[in-house]
Amino acid sequence: MGGRDWFLLRMSKRTVAAVLAMAAVAWFVPLPAGAVDCRPVASGIEICRWTTRVRPPVGKPEITVLRIDPHRWILEYAGTGTMGEPYGYTARTWCRRLGYTACINAGMFEADGRTHVGYLRDEDHVNNGRLNKYLSVAAYGPKGEKTPAAPFRIFDLDDPGVKWSEIRRNYRLVVQNLRLIKRPGRNRWPRGRRRWSEAALGEDRRGNILFIFSQALYTMNEFNRELLDSGLGIVAAQHLEGGAEAQLYLHAGDVELHMWGRHGTDFGKDDARRGPFPIPNILGIRPVNLQPPAHRGTSRGKGGIAFIIPASWIARIFGRPVKVPAG
Repeated sequence: MGGRDWFLLRMSKRTVAAVLAMAAVAWFVPLPAGAVDCRPVASGIEICRWTTRVRPPVGKPEITVLRIDPHRWILEYAGTGTMGEPYGYTARTWCRRLGYTACINAGMFEADGRTHVGYLRDEDHVNNGRLNKYLSVAAYGPKGEKTPAAPFRIFDLDDPGVKWSEIRRNYRLVVQNLRLIKRPGRNRWPRGRRRWSEAALGEDRRGNILFIFSQALYTMNEFNRELLDSGLGIVAAQHLEGGAEAQLYLHAGDVELHMWGRHGTDFGKDDARRGPFPIPNILGIRPVNLQPPAHRGTSRGKGGIAFIIPASWIARIFGRPVKVPAG
């Protein structure tokens, strides 16, 4: 893709000419560093994007966040174990097969290409029942009358008030990963030189689910600082996947977004052109009023014209960036 971050958009024929005209006019309007632009793409989902103050050595200096209302969208785990297949799919194919509106990596995986690194359970399906030393656990879907009212929360296992047995018992979906940001907004990643593309899961002050992605190569200390300084009110985050396997996908209405990562600086090459890799496990979202797919057929996208345009056009199509309140 020529070293850019890219959005794949699918639009009806009637909107193509108008979008291209707006993009051509707005192409020369710069996006100020640190100015976050959030625009709704569906009820309870916003795309937030900003140009980072840190200038990475590879890739455009941008971070993209899907801000998802957990009261309107159900968070689920899906993977090769739930599908009964020996291999994974790209994030786009996972969503199309299972009817998800958006998905992101569930986390890193073992050498067998199936098993999650850390604890992972959704309802009765257990991908990995072993707790490791990672200190961040995301949970969704409270069960029972005595459970907390918040539908989504990221817990720190080293917090004295957090009990692992209660998390496991009280929530439907539980996923353990490496910690990036500790509550209530503390950068826990040390300074270093290694850089990679990043897919992360976050929570803000309002309890929203955050799917976070950057194709550009940052150290995780830099990445965390950009998140905490964004004004989005991020209070906790965990690492999902880095490098070439990191992916984020969204298809809402006429907007289709597919982003994938690059190898990190350890590999010494720019591989943005090669396309996304298959991944074994994902976290996907579907509307609360939509029944889960019956394991799980194939759903096809809408017809229309598909084309690829640079991510930097998106903010300019949306309009001039605006500062957003925390949350």
